[in-house]
Amino acid sequence: MTRAAFFVLTALADQPRHGYGILREIAELSDGDVQLRVGTLYGVLDRLTADGLIVLDREEVQQGRLRRYYRLTDDGVAALDAEAERMAAGAGAAKRRIAEGRRAGAPVRPAAGPAGLEPPTAPGLAGGCA
Repeated sequence: MTRAAFFVLTALADQPRHGYGILREIAELSDGDVQLRVGTLYGVLDRLTADGLIVLDREEVQQGRLRRYYRLTDDGVAALDAEAERMAAGAGAAKRRIAEGRRAGAPVRPAAGPAGLEPPTAPGLAGGCA
């Protein structure tokens, strides 16, 4: 499941929403980390509908514009639940490995800089600059 599909399903987990409402909910759920473009959103909605994970709930005209509200199907709830479980299991495995590495005294290496170069070191007292 793509990240976009996961967040669309999550946005619809508690109630039906229209496109703009889904976009707002995704931005809120992801603390602004995921910001879908409208074209991407409707592509995801089309795929999720074709897969039977969401359905059109209703259509309303507001201010002369048609709003389509989507909701999860039972299969959509099951898919979202399975993906959330998969992600939680993966996160748990990562946390366990990190803890095991720390207990084993594995050295913590700084992240490499551009093109694999070591990151620059900041001058400190030993570097001659105070």
